[in-house]
Amino acid sequence: MSHLLKYILPVALSGFVIDRVSKIWIVDVIGLPVLGSVDVIPPYLNFRMAWNTGINFGLGSNGPEMTRWILIALAVVICVGLTWWVLRQGRRELSLAAGLVIGGALGNAWDRFQWGAVADFLNNSCCGFDNPFSYNLADVFVFAGAIWIAVRS
Repeated sequence: MSHLLKYILPVALSGFVIDRVSKIWIVDVIGLPVLGSVDVIPPYLNFRMAWNTGINFGLGSNGPEMTRWILIALAVVICVGLTWWVLRQGRRELSLAAGLVIGGALGNAWDRFQWGAVADFLNNSCCGFDNPFSYNLADVFVFAGAIWIAVRS
């Protein structure tokens, strides 16, 4: 059972580090919070700065400051619970997927701790659809890991 931690931990740490580096680059190097937006390969890939204080798609963004700390605590509890569940399942493939979810969840939790909001910056539009939402690599990791778990469990 504990041998699965050797899969969860490196994947989670890698996802967390990749997410942090991308956000430091966007926020501190490029200065996207000041620029607001940068067209990379329009309309397919653009950087559009969005500070998300709520949950997905900004739901609950107008909540009190305590919401920030509740969401951080919830992310940690979910990561611990997911780790426990995956260890009980005893399946390596689920531990890899859980590592993705955990790395992404902790990346976004770190944003809330550091900045008070999640730094979202990726935006994709296509074929006449102008997507108003931004996301980040942590969101990609959480989504991919969750789908992987749902399909394989």
